[in-house]
Amino acid sequence: MSANGSHNLAIHARGLAKRFGDLRAVDGIDLDVPRGMIYAILGPNGAGKTTLMRMLATLAHPDAGTASVMGHDLASQPQRVRGEIAMTGQFASLDEDLTGRENLVMLARLWGFRGRGARERADHLLAAFELTDAAVKQVKDYSGGMRRRLDIAASLIVTPGVLFLDEPTTGLDPVARKSVWRMIRALAGSGVTVLLTTQYLDEADQLAARIAVIDHGRKIAEGTSRELKAATGSGFLHVALVDPTRLEEAATLLESKLGAAVQRSAEGATLAVIARTTRDANLALAALLDAGIELADFSMGSPSLDEVFFSLTGKGQA
Repeated sequence: MSANGSHNLAIHARGLAKRFGDLRAVDGIDLDVPRGMIYAILGPNGAGKTTLMRMLATLAHPDAGTASVMGHDLASQPQRVRGEIAMTGQFASLDEDLTGRENLVMLARLWGFRGRGARERADHLLAAFELTDAAVKQVKDYSGGMRRRLDIAASLIVTPGVLFLDEPTTGLDPVARKSVWRMIRALAGSGVTVLLTTQYLDEADQLAARIAVIDHGRKIAEGTSRELKAATGSGFLHVALVDPTRLEEAATLLESKLGAAVQRSAEGATLAVIARTTRDANLALAALLDAGIELADFSMGSPSLDEVFFSLTGKGQA
């Protein structure tokens, strides 16, 4: 990559690796994240997502490879990297006995804001994250979504060049997740680069301009959501059964006819499988009907990101 191209990157990594005993948690990952982008790291539990993020945030030392964050070398300039970043982990780092405003004022004072400036910064963040009405409540009385928004706000006392978000919506209900999504989009719109790990495929699909899929410490795919969906090179046949007790029988038959692994839905008697041509799909449907397996519905279409993930890793949703 040219010097000019590298200058436009918030994160530039080559061959990053980290071992824990015999386990290769991260095994030679390259990463290029343009400035101002929301970039998602997607992978199953234990894939190495958090370890990769911790290395880039200077919280873990790489065993191999090089990286720069906002133009600063990870190994030789860790203090300058830390001056450019903020990180919010999977668990809130707040004092539950303080109010939301007291938490933010305290953190602002630690960052060097003086009395009035600290209070003004806290009030600005509370307003930006729609927490003004809860400012005087103790954090232990916050809902999960409110706590998450406050935790992200606490990471932004000083506006970072890069914000690392490790599974920012884990455990939140759908309404709270969408509220956090709005905050993340607003941050990226203001010029902050956001690198997030997530176990939710729809979150990566909704937020990220680019997605890297990692498994067993290796990057196995990268691209936009559309590019990843197109990379399967095939359509997906979706089949819903009238009788869910025949799910396994139908799955075995589809795998036999189409030569591909079947993905089972978590919600009910629905199967999805790669069908390379419409003719292949029709033959598979005919085989189900010949076996007396009644269909409630079927369709042929482009894969979802969930199905792409399954086809890449052989695993269901992370």
